[in-house]
Amino acid sequence: MTATTGNGPLTGVRVVELAGIGPGPFAAMLLADLGADVVRVDRPGGAGLGIDPAYDLTNRNKRSVLLDLKAADGPARLLDLVARADVLIEGYRPGVAERLGVGPEECLARNPGLVYGRMTGWGQDGPLAARAGHDVSYIAVTGTLSLFGRPDEPPTVPANLVGDYAGGSLYLVVGVLAALHHARSEGGTGQVVDAAVADGAAHLATMIHAMLAAGAWQDRRGTNLLDGGCPFYGTYETADGAHMAVGALEQRFYDVFTRILGLDDTTAAARHDPARWDGLRAAVAARFRTRTRDEWTALFEGTDACVAPVLTLREAPAHPHLAARGTFTEHAGLTQPAPAPRFSATPASVRRPPARPGADAEEVARDWDVPAVAHPAPAAGVPRAAPAGPDSADSSADSPDRRTR
Repeated sequence: MTATTGNGPLTGVRVVELAGIGPGPFAAMLLADLGADVVRVDRPGGAGLGIDPAYDLTNRNKRSVLLDLKAADGPARLLDLVARADVLIEGYRPGVAERLGVGPEECLARNPGLVYGRMTGWGQDGPLAARAGHDVSYIAVTGTLSLFGRPDEPPTVPANLVGDYAGGSLYLVVGVLAALHHARSEGGTGQVVDAAVADGAAHLATMIHAMLAAGAWQDRRGTNLLDGGCPFYGTYETADGAHMAVGALEQRFYDVFTRILGLDDTTAAARHDPARWDGLRAAVAARFRTRTRDEWTALFEGTDACVAPVLTLREAPAHPHLAARGTFTEHAGLTQPAPAPRFSATPASVRRPPARPGADAEEVARDWDVPAVAHPAPAAGVPRAAPAGPDSADSSADSPDRRTR
């Protein structure tokens, strides 16, 4: 693990993040990793469904102020920050920011060059726009979820990486940076970026749709080259109950794979006949069960067989390649993925631990030259009702927590 230092290529860009959960905070973290000065506007009582702020790595490299947008002076205090910002990120349900008085109209009136980034599951319009949902909901209706799993079993849920973060956060960041480039160009203006997890998750499958149209993909999971249907692209259990991942698609890689695995030529030739794939899969599985994961890793080490051990989250930082590249880093006692991608002239780094709600009010007020934003949390021992989560039965129409993520 490494502990690099660097401010990143977005140094000087100011971002206001309205606290939420899921893809919005991750998008803001990515901007912060790349050097942006991200001020997270937390609300008293917390965002709901959150973890201990001391461990919430999606809030690293940020600063936090506490602000109750339902308070009489809440919107005005936020607009003071907006006036100094380049970007705002919010993840409320459509219409909530407008009802709170901090929607695009108010914010762009205060700062015409602002990029107003909106992160939702379903988008700002359409029949489902006001409905609650989570990652699995969005990737389900786009067809993306149907790609994962075995053909005779229900679809496998790929954590919340494909929807929330790949289809949501990363598309929001791309949109925000593109809009920021436009805003800073001659004659450019601020604008609203409508990033929806459903849109991004659908867009991620563009290549699969192309293969489907060309007749090179069956609309059934577990039957195709890249979805586990192919016996030389998938995972296999080893003698110790661990697993190896195989990606020997090209013939030259496949030849190395079958030689090290110990398959005879007749069995290996089944590669070219999908009707014999079940037999090939059984033979590969039987061979992998004869050795442990570490033994197979050693055998395939240094080859182009495209075979790798399946590591756990705790094991991954110690992998020799990841350790050599500094793919993981340690900061403030927490092991975490290092910022990505990498820049030769303006390297990014983890500069600050996860922001504690409200801890940076005075520092932000000084650096941004705005009145101090400090709506304090309730006194110790005073109970506060738990905020409504995105799937809560609470129907409070203007609650920031009542949103599609």
